[in-house]
Amino acid sequence: QVQLAESGGGLVQAGGSLRLSCAASRIAFPVMGWYRQTPGKQREMVATIRSGGSTNYADSVKGRFTITRDSAKNTVYLQMNNLKPEDTAVYYCRADLLATFWGQGTQVTVSS
Repeated sequence: QVQLAESGGGLVQAGGSLRLSCAASRIAFPVMGWYRQTPGKQREMVATIRSGGSTNYADSVKGRFTITRDSAKNTVYLQMNNLKPEDTAVYYCRADLLATFWGQGTQVTVSS
């Protein structure tokens, strides 16, 4: 059974930083990413990374967030710098291989 274990969320002041981690069990996924969701809104893509290293970012986080992966550990990271109150959301790890798998979500709260 595939599991995605997320960690690293929390409460931070605006301008601060957080680092999210997502460890995937058993399988090396070709595509992994981070998505976020706030109440009443659709889940949106934040950043994705392919096994070859190519990345994609939402315009709202470009220049502030960095996604990386450690293939040996089957883990993807999201370094979030210069956080803004509008970044407040539940952040979900996603992995794709024929099917889509989601983590349980981790809350990120940015206070002004």
